This record gives sequence, structure tokens and C-alpha cells, in this order.
Amino acid sequence: MDDHPDIIHLGCWAHARRPFAKLVKLAKTTGKSHQAVAYIKKLYLIEQHARNNHYTAEQRYALRLQQAKPILEQIKAWLDKTIKTTAPQSELGKGLDYMHLRWGELTAYLLDGSLEIDNNVIENFIRPFALGRKNWLVAGSPRGAYASALFYSLIATAKANRFNPFDYLKTLFENIRSCKTAEDYRALLPFNLNPLN
Repeated sequence: MDDHPDIIHLGCWAHARRPFAKLVKLAKTTGKSHQAVAYIKKLYLIEQHARNNHYTAEQRYALRLQQAKPILEQIKAWLDKTIKTTAPQSELGKGLDYMHLRWGELTAYLLDGSLEIDNNVIENFIRPFALGRKNWLVAGSPRGAYASALFYSLIATAKANRFNPFDYLKTLFENIRSCKTAEDYRALLPFNLNPLN
């Protein structure tokens, strides 16, 4: 990351929440892990409000500064206090340490309203490829691996642009033979087509 100062390294609040949520399921009484989950839930409710109301990046940025930043300040104060009195090798301690070590990355989403609070969208895009990879022993060759990566990239991009993958591939294969120039090929990329046509 030092070689690319223009890249913002984001943390994932879904990953930060997991160890606490796991402890909440196991706990018989309310405790510190419940507090962590409750704090993080407040952050997600803000994101849900922005999404449900179709906020622009600018509106989401302003909302986060107004509502999420004070909650993050509360979480940081709670984290700094709680980590001092928790055994580092305990499950709670590991969850606190994860948040403590990644605090800068976890709060970086405040910098821009177009940034996400977690990487769930990306993980959902790559999940089919990861599941498929478990079923394939090898791609057959470097060329096969490259072809597979291109195919999955096309499918993920089609889904991100509201295409049914089958419909997109059908459109692609029906039109690709008539392409003559690089511009003709670019015109068939999912983000250059209308999914309703």
C-alpha cells in the first residue's frame, strides 16, 4: 500500500463483528460482546437508511459524519477501555485486538460516501468462483486459468450491471462475430449495454 498512496485501504466491519457475534450466540448473559454487536448494529442501521433512501455518495458522506462518526468515537473509547481489561488470548480479546489493529482501516469508509462499510458485495461476487475453484483440481493450463478468470470477470460484471448472466452471454455470443474493431468489442461489455434490451 505504501507504493500506492492514492489507494484507500478499507477495513471490513462484517469481519470485525464476527468474533463478537459468535460469542453472543454462546453467551448465557449479556456482556462485552453484546456491547460490540450493538455498537456495530448502529453503524449498519445508518448504512441501511442511506441505501433505503437512495442517498447519493455526497448525502451518505454527510450522514456518516453526522451520525456514524460519533458512534465510532464511542466504539473507540469503549475499545480502548475494554482491551486493557481483557485477556488477549481470549476470544473476546482476539476480537478486540482485530478492531484495535485495524481501527484506521475500519474508519476509513468515513472519508468518502462512495466507500462501503464492509466488503460483503465483493465477497458475494467472488463466492461462485471460490466455490467453483474447490470443485476444479486445476484449470488445465495457465491459458485455461486465464480464460476462467476472464469468464468469471464478465459474469460478475454482468450481474453488477443488472444482467441475467444467461441473457448477457446470449447477447454477447449473438453479436461478437460482427465485431471488427476494439470499439465494437468494448460496446459489448456489460456496462455498455442496457440490460432491458
